[in-house]
Amino acid sequence: MPTDYYDVLGVSRGASEQDIKKAFRRLARELHPDVNSHDPKAEDRFKEAAEAYEVLSDPERRRTYDRYGHDGLRSGGYEPSFEGFGSFADIFDAFFGGGMGDPFGFGGGRGRAVQGGDVAVAAEVSLAQVATGAEVEVSYDVVEACPRCHGNRAEPGTPIETCERCGGSGQLRAVSRTPFGQVVRATACDVCGGEGSVAKTPCTECSGRGRVAVLKRLKVDVPSGIEDGQRIRLAGRGHAGEAGGPAGDLYVLVRIAEDERFLRDGTDLVTVADVPAPAAALGARIEVPTLDGGTSEVELAAGTQPGETIRVRGGGLPPLRGGRRGDLRVVVNVLIPRRLNSEQRKLLEDLRETLTEENLQSDEGVFAKLKRALRT
Repeated sequence: MPTDYYDVLGVSRGASEQDIKKAFRRLARELHPDVNSHDPKAEDRFKEAAEAYEVLSDPERRRTYDRYGHDGLRSGGYEPSFEGFGSFADIFDAFFGGGMGDPFGFGGGRGRAVQGGDVAVAAEVSLAQVATGAEVEVSYDVVEACPRCHGNRAEPGTPIETCERCGGSGQLRAVSRTPFGQVVRATACDVCGGEGSVAKTPCTECSGRGRVAVLKRLKVDVPSGIEDGQRIRLAGRGHAGEAGGPAGDLYVLVRIAEDERFLRDGTDLVTVADVPAPAAALGARIEVPTLDGGTSEVELAAGTQPGETIRVRGGGLPPLRGGRRGDLRVVVNVLIPRRLNSEQRKLLEDLRETLTEENLQSDEGVFAKLKRALRT
């Protein structure tokens, strides 16, 4: 039987996300190859802990595991897999970042690749663009490899020398005595920044930093049906990595501009149509706005009441991942005439005298009306 993931990490089923993270880091520290090289089972134990953490740190996977166990993960395609990792160190780096320094202070090789940081930018689209999809242009500041030195920090044609302070290791080591013995700590060299080498003549374009900040403009495809607040991820469009590391990602936060004609409810659009009382009583064809800026005629049945809704099939928005288009819901706002002249008042008084209970009978009860009012 597969081992229970909570037991692997030593946490309860009600453990918080922070507790799960702490438990995993504690196990990872114990099983680090630099500490546990003598334990032949360390790799298997770390894989087991990493598998448990990968599931329990993901809210959706955790819910599936809590309800259906390992079988639910397999059937849902959520089962963790470490195929494709060449070694124990590769798996460890995948979780803690091989180039992001040493997460536990054990030291490591110099010049390891570091992935660049991610960039976030907002883009505003209209409801009409949501209906059709759109291409929008975004601009953002990003760090890229210097075009002059190509990231090596040296003026072209000048040498790159071994750092004298760290002797090319990229690290400075300090030994301290504790009640438990000597402890060796390694930190990145403050001269070469962990590279192990320095440019004899720094690049004039980037002042020896190897990277420059530039303003980029990019056209982004916004899919139809997207919701306000959703993000579009563009891989490799973020800040440049270090020491050959990959670039980060660009995240485009989509904001949908308010439209005074419509409210959005999922894929449905809701609008209000003002209708004079006589038209509501007699019935009429009325015009309602459409997303393209035009109008469309809809049939208003005789005796339409205030707050009733007319549904126009397919008049709404498309769903993001395909399917039936939403509807346009037209809420009828019956306008009661005011500031009547004597003739108008006389006509209404004559009408009032002819009305019967059948004319005024409602098709729904009081509680049904209250429920409808609360829904709207």
